[in-house]
Amino acid sequence: MTVIAPAPRVDHTLAQCETWFVSVHVIDPDVAGQLAADLSRDDFVRILRIFETDLGRLARELETAVAGHDQDGYRRAAHSLAGAASSVGATRLEKLARIAMDHRNSADPHALAFNVRHEAAAALAALSALADNPPGPR
Repeated sequence: MTVIAPAPRVDHTLAQCETWFVSVHVIDPDVAGQLAADLSRDDFVRILRIFETDLGRLARELETAVAGHDQDGYRRAAHSLAGAASSVGATRLEKLARIAMDHRNSADPHALAFNVRHEAAAALAALSALADNPPGPR
């Protein structure tokens, strides 16, 4: 059996995050289901479209802050992103954003921003699909 050693520069925090994210949906179906149950179909779709815009914008703000070495902007964007992601059940994205906003976190901001971009894209695709085919009667 061949064992592949982890890359020497892999940050322990990011490796730990990967273990947390196994088996977690991109969008928590319980949160999406509760939103769908509480709102009219049109309101549900409208809310999802607003969050699509917000998540994309906030992920870009986080990347811009990293590129500009703006630590305060990075933490602010991560905080806003965590809240927005939580509201629509984007659990993996929320967890990554919470790691980024934690001042005790030693993970490389560039690596976290890359992972946030990846998770934001997955969440945006899931939200778009959900908005195109919302649950419930038509």
